[in-house]
Amino acid sequence: MKQSGMSRRTFAGMVGGTAAAMATRGAWAEGARLTYGVQMYELREMAKTDLPKVFSTIRDAGFEQVELYPIAYRVPAKELAAMVKDAGLACVSAHFDYDGLEGKVAYAKELGLGYMVCPMLPKSGQNNLAGFRAAAELFNKVGKLAQQQEMQFVFHNHCYEFAPMEGTTGFATLMQHTDPALVKLEVDCYWLTQAGQDPVSFLKAHADRAVLLHLKDRMAGAPKGYDMDSGGEHMAEMGKGTIPWPAILAEGRSLGIQYAFVDQDFTRMPIPESLKASRAYLRGIRY
Repeated sequence: MKQSGMSRRTFAGMVGGTAAAMATRGAWAEGARLTYGVQMYELREMAKTDLPKVFSTIRDAGFEQVELYPIAYRVPAKELAAMVKDAGLACVSAHFDYDGLEGKVAYAKELGLGYMVCPMLPKSGQNNLAGFRAAAELFNKVGKLAQQQEMQFVFHNHCYEFAPMEGTTGFATLMQHTDPALVKLEVDCYWLTQAGQDPVSFLKAHADRAVLLHLKDRMAGAPKGYDMDSGGEHMAEMGKGTIPWPAILAEGRSLGIQYAFVDQDFTRMPIPESLKASRAYLRGIRY
């Protein structure tokens, strides 16, 4: 296929030191399929005592990637990367807490990541525009540092960002005050839906920022809102809710998104069974 130029997306290598490579959006979209992984927050209780079991559980469920979470960072980066590799997994993305974010770039680089993700603003900054403006300033700084290390900095949405505030929203403020070249998005389709947003329309509107997806389904008839605590109880395994996954994944594919992570914060069945159920659905989906 004739290439019209380099994509704005940097597709980073997996843990093991693979160098980041550039790929065109069109070349990726033609015939490519998403690579699925699991955000290890789902296995947070297991992770407190047995990290290798976390990784083997994810691999046994049929996933190829793990997206790391701060509970794992008690282990030196190189040791953690080896642990992931020994389990037969790869790791292109990981979450890092907001506090001290600038100082975590080096650890992210040592892990061999392509994407360094901040999943949450501090509580004190979630319900006022000043908090989002402060986050935007920090994210631009960290985005530049990550870019210098051949990584992309990414923000992961929830639902609180879409609450109306002073004629706008925190999310709109964050987008207004961040550089699209430095601050990308990990689009959590459940939390978007919980906030009354349409994931497909959202992806279209933020095509220049969306680089990763988070997946969990949402029970039928669940009330929408901006409160994360009330939203948690509505989660379901993939294919057991009402979110239109074929359309979402097709749109993600058309945008050149490569990686999607199951991230079901709460499950009603044992986590290994939940993961296998979601993976079975993803295997059968057509987009």
